[in-house]
Amino acid sequence: MSADAQLAPLAAFVFAGLFSPGPNVVMLAASGARFGVRATVPHILGVAGGVGAIAAAAGLGVGAALAAAPWLAAGLKAIAALWILRLAWSMAAAARRPRGADAGRPMTLAEAALFQWVNPKVWAVALAAAAAGFAGGGGPAAEAARLALVFSGLNLLVCVFWTSAGGLLRRLMASERAHRRFMTALSALMAASAALIFV
Repeated sequence: MSADAQLAPLAAFVFAGLFSPGPNVVMLAASGARFGVRATVPHILGVAGGVGAIAAAAGLGVGAALAAAPWLAAGLKAIAALWILRLAWSMAAAARRPRGADAGRPMTLAEAALFQWVNPKVWAVALAAAAAGFAGGGGPAAEAARLALVFSGLNLLVCVFWTSAGGLLRRLMASERAHRRFMTALSALMAASAALIFV
């Protein structure tokens, strides 16, 4: 099958995998609600770029290296779980403060991009896409670039959607109590996603 014919099923697979709730979705919705969409733009761009880099790595065969070194995969999972729990704690702490007293800040572009390297959901989707027969028949570098473009482009749309949803909720949550409950619920979802890493 040609590369063009494979693009639609690849795009559908990637979109479904990245749109569903996971650490990025929760963090972006929370950032949109806490800081607004404009302030979250570097976070959005970092996620999209980082996800593209992971997809390229998967296309170049990093999955085989991880399978050959289970200790490395286990270490990445442990780091991811600790990082996610730290982020969940930060969100829970923000929920206890009045909105005007929130001393936090959005993730930077570099922080968001680096987080993708320990984000188990992104790795799972990227490795599955690389192994699912969506290849367009090019060489390894061409396929890696193709995966990177599809992942980054679609993830940019996903990131904008979830950040905008958080920004809309920011405007709708007039009371401090509603804001606190929303942020507490997001922090609980974030903490729960850490446990899913080991499933």
